[in-house]
Amino acid sequence: MVSTRSPEDAYTAEPFLPDRGGLTALRKAAAGCRGCPLHRDATQTVFGAGDTHARVMLVGEQPGDQEDRQGKPFVGPAGKLLDRALAEAGVDPAEAYVTNAVKHFKFTQAEPRKRRIHKAPTLREMTACGPWLARELELVEPELIVVLGATAGKALLGSSFRVTQVRGTVLEEEIHGRPERLVPTVHPSAVLRAEDRESAYRGLVADLEVAARALA
Repeated sequence: MVSTRSPEDAYTAEPFLPDRGGLTALRKAAAGCRGCPLHRDATQTVFGAGDTHARVMLVGEQPGDQEDRQGKPFVGPAGKLLDRALAEAGVDPAEAYVTNAVKHFKFTQAEPRKRRIHKAPTLREMTACGPWLARELELVEPELIVVLGATAGKALLGSSFRVTQVRGTVLEEEIHGRPERLVPTVHPSAVLRAEDRESAYRGLVADLEVAARALA
């Protein structure tokens, strides 16, 4: 009997990873990923971008509406705020590599043509997408990972991660079989949603200054 099970039912990107090649080959392969059902509704895969030999890698949750349309990470309002905060903290955004734990936009939409509302990915979806992030870390070999928000933290450090408990500190953990140094902070979109946006922004910059000192 022929199996009718589709690749997305397995919830793993592993079969879609290329056997060899650098980030260009990885990005090309990720464009065809069907390792979980999120690819169905998204416009396209949004892969990591930036300096391929970056000393710092920033990992967010997932692409948003603008990222999904443009196919690039952190190009919306949160990305612009992140660039400003990085520069203020002493980290050149042009020398960083930015990516997300999940490469497809997950959203809800009341009706077609209505605004697409971001929906947090599940742990199963994050785990399915994990092989892409593992390979990015292997190829970029950053000296430091900046973890942007709770979802990225759970993807890298497990479901017990709480960003409020460890933000602005330097952690040393094994991630995908590699010893890594990480500085967790809030996601820039949380700053945009905050009631006291200026205070939230100053907190983000302070955390990024810890990252800048760790790279010094």
